[in-house]
Amino acid sequence: MHPNAAFRWEEEAAMRAFVAARGFATLCVGGPEGPIVAHAPLIVTAEGRLRFHLARGNRITRHLDGAHGVASVTDADFYVSPDWYASENQVPTWNYLAVEVEGPVTALDETALAAQVEALSDHFERALAPKPVWTRDKMPPGRFEAMLKAIRGFELTPTAWRGTRKMGQNKGPEDRAALARMLAATGRAREAELMAR
Repeated sequence: MHPNAAFRWEEEAAMRAFVAARGFATLCVGGPEGPIVAHAPLIVTAEGRLRFHLARGNRITRHLDGAHGVASVTDADFYVSPDWYASENQVPTWNYLAVEVEGPVTALDETALAAQVEALSDHFERALAPKPVWTRDKMPPGRFEAMLKAIRGFELTPTAWRGTRKMGQNKGPEDRAALARMLAATGRAREAELMAR
């Protein structure tokens, strides 16, 4: 996480909501030959645990059960040109939101894996409204269960949540406003709104 305290994000509830809304993480664990990284869709349970699944053949799956892992979730990253600030003598930088969730990882049984897949699809299907929500009932009998055999599910129980919101908090109000205007002008309305906040 960024060392500047101005960018530190400490509100766990807000970080949980961010991770849940993104629903996708970069996972990292130590393997016998060094770090292993994978990318996975996830849900955040009511207790704040991260449940995710990966292709059974992904090499990280052999090393996850019982490992201590980190899930990194990022969003809203963008390059900042020095020319975009109101004041002079600035340097290029990159702004972003990021959360790291660290903790022990355990394997899910088939029932919990099915629940994870259903909860994940339900969450993101509802965001596609007015499209009707897809459910596994639309699959032929036995197809969902057969597909589960191709993936493995896991749960990360957080021992630490660390966050960075690097959105120009170390700049003056004129510089932040100028940057927000430039982001909006270049089609980055969501990032402009984050800067304005």
